Amino acid sequence: MSTTAQGSPWIRRFHPPTAPPGNVPVLVVLPHAGGSASFYFPLSRDLAAHAEVLTVQYPGRQERLGEPIPDTVAGLADGVERALLPWRDRPLVLFGHSMGAVLAYELARRLEAAGDTPRGLIVSGRRSPLIVREEDLHTRDDDTLLARVRSLSGTDPALLADPEFRALVLPALRSDYKAVETWRYEPGPPLRTPVSVLCGESDPRASVAEAMGWRALTGAGFGFRSFPGGHFYLAEQHEAVVRAVAEDLAAFTAPG
Repeated sequence: MSTTAQGSPWIRRFHPPTAPPGNVPVLVVLPHAGGSASFYFPLSRDLAAHAEVLTVQYPGRQERLGEPIPDTVAGLADGVERALLPWRDRPLVLFGHSMGAVLAYELARRLEAAGDTPRGLIVSGRRSPLIVREEDLHTRDDDTLLARVRSLSGTDPALLADPEFRALVLPALRSDYKAVETWRYEPGPPLRTPVSVLCGESDPRASVAEAMGWRALTGAGFGFRSFPGGHFYLAEQHEAVVRAVAEDLAAFTAPG
């Protein structure tokens, strides 16, 4: 069971935190392109002992079908930034996978500019924003777009073969790919937020070397972990990823 948190359709809370009372950190989970909040239900469940886990639900999927879908990273960031206002006085940690990593980085920059520097930023399955790769998958036909999704092994192939499912997911998928493919890094000062990078050792979308490039974007602490697996290593290596994120949460929010 999940609830919208603070009445915002952008935020799902699947599990109340079971961490000891006190200044419990808030982990904001930002999904991948075409992804929905429910994909991260297991992560929410297993991190409830360490944080209040808020999972972002972008428009155009599941209960938000039919809503206009932003097709820019800035448009997505606008919605998430507004939705996070009730938690801005809490210790925030941002976690983003793939497209979600880009969005998490943009949010970290915005929060820093507003004086609400996050405690930490965890980016997963994404090359450094400093590495530009010209891509136009969002302009290609449906079969080509879905073939890419299938190759990354993040969605059941049987679902992708179902015409009704394809019709439901394609608008959000295409908008998300447009958002991340047209986004470009804008030069600026390094983050004051510490960054932790997670990646799959055989990820075709972000090599270990490309993921290590995030180091140049922060003037604070930096950590790096790689795991066996591809782009969706975080499903294949769930328990190890939970341990890694829990360690990051503890490090980011330690006193002193």
